[in-house]
Amino acid sequence: LEGPCYISPAPNGGFVVSEECRDVKVFTSSRKLLCSLSSKYGHRFGNPTGVCVDVEGSILVADEQRRTVHLFPEHGAPVCLVSAGLRRPIGVACSSFGHLFVADAGENCVKVFK
Repeated sequence: LEGPCYISPAPNGGFVVSEECRDVKVFTSSRKLLCSLSSKYGHRFGNPTGVCVDVEGSILVADEQRRTVHLFPEHGAPVCLVSAGLRRPIGVACSSFGHLFVADAGENCVKVFK
């Protein structure tokens, strides 16, 4: 890893790690690299920060530089969930009720999306 920043457990016992100004890597429960999101999806990150995994196993990533939150499904193309209204997203979490929580350090608040 190069500059690991944020980490989240994955449903399969593995985990997801964001690297400062680089990429997001997915590891298996035996700590072996499963994939790089930029390689798997052809996605370019600005500065990936917060990461989390939803109940369906999709990975959500806050990108501080691009001011977005993207969802990376296990199968299919990435989906931009939030593309406006964020100044400096650095943390993300999802609830089992379908809410997305984004810590926005640029506005010193937590924003909630459904």
